[in-house]
Amino acid sequence: MKNVGLTNNPDDIKKLHGDPEDWWQRSFSNETEARKWINVLIKNYGYKEINGTEGWQFGFTYTPQTQYKTASNG
Repeated sequence: MKNVGLTNNPDDIKKLHGDPEDWWQRSFSNETEARKWINVLIKNYGYKEINGTEGWQFGFTYTPQTQYKTASNG
C-alpha cells in the first residue's frame, strides 16, 4: 500500500518519512484540484492518506519503508 498526502513543505515531509526511494510529488494551482487528486488515489487505488501535514500546494506519494523489509533483512 502506498501513502499519499498534501503539504506546503514536501522536502521536510520527505525527510520526516525517511527519504523514501519511490517518493513522487507534484504541484497544484489550487486546493480544489489537490483535494480531487488525493480523493481519487484513496478511493480508486487504495492509497492511505498521511495526516498531520499542512497545506495543499504539493501532493506526494511513497511506499512506507517497512514494506521494503524482507525476512532476510528484518
